[in-house]
Amino acid sequence: MAPTPYTEAGMLNPGERQQLLQLARTAIEQPLLDGETVQIDLQHWPQKLTRPGASFVTLKLAGKLRGCIGTIESHRALVLDVSANAHAAAFQDPRFEPVTATEVEQLNISLSILSQPRPVEFQQVTELHDILRPRVDGVILEAHGRRAVFLPQVWEMLPDPVEFLLQLRRKAGIPTDIDPETLNVSRFQVEAF
Repeated sequence: MAPTPYTEAGMLNPGERQQLLQLARTAIEQPLLDGETVQIDLQHWPQKLTRPGASFVTLKLAGKLRGCIGTIESHRALVLDVSANAHAAAFQDPRFEPVTATEVEQLNISLSILSQPRPVEFQQVTELHDILRPRVDGVILEAHGRRAVFLPQVWEMLPDPVEFLLQLRRKAGIPTDIDPETLNVSRFQVEAF
C-alpha cells in the first residue's frame, strides 16, 4: 500500500522541520562546493518525511525575495520535493541570477508544506471574496491552459480579497472579463517555517 500524502498542514514536529530546513540549505550549498546535487537515500529519513508531499522553498537575501519554487500537488517523497525545490529556487528561478557562493551564507530559507488542494465551488467571482480565508488559504487559479498560485503568505501583502484575486489573475495572464464558469479555483493550507 502506498503511503498517504499530506492532507492537512501542521503535521511536522520541530525536529522534522529542522531536518527539512537543513536539507534545503544542503541542496543549495553542495552544488556550490563540489558541483554535485544532493543524493537522498529514503531509508535514512524518518518515514513521515518520505511520504508524498508538496512544498515551496522561498529564499530571501537582506529581506528581499531571491528565489521561490515549489510544487502544488504531491508526486514524490517530501524530502525529495524539498531538496529539488531548494535547488531550483537557488539556481533555476527565471526571475533571478543563480545564487552565488558569497550569498549562500546570508540566505534566509523558508519552507511551506502544502495540504492537498481542494476545489472551490462558486457561481460568481464575487462569491470567492467571501469564501476564501485571508492568511489561511493558498489559492490556485486556472483557466484556458493558464495557472497561477499564491501561497497564504501573499495575503500579508494583498489583504483585500478583491485585489488578491485580481493580482492572481494577472500573474496567470487570465483576463478579468473571462466567464466565471471557465475558472477553476482550488485552495490549500500550508505549514510554513
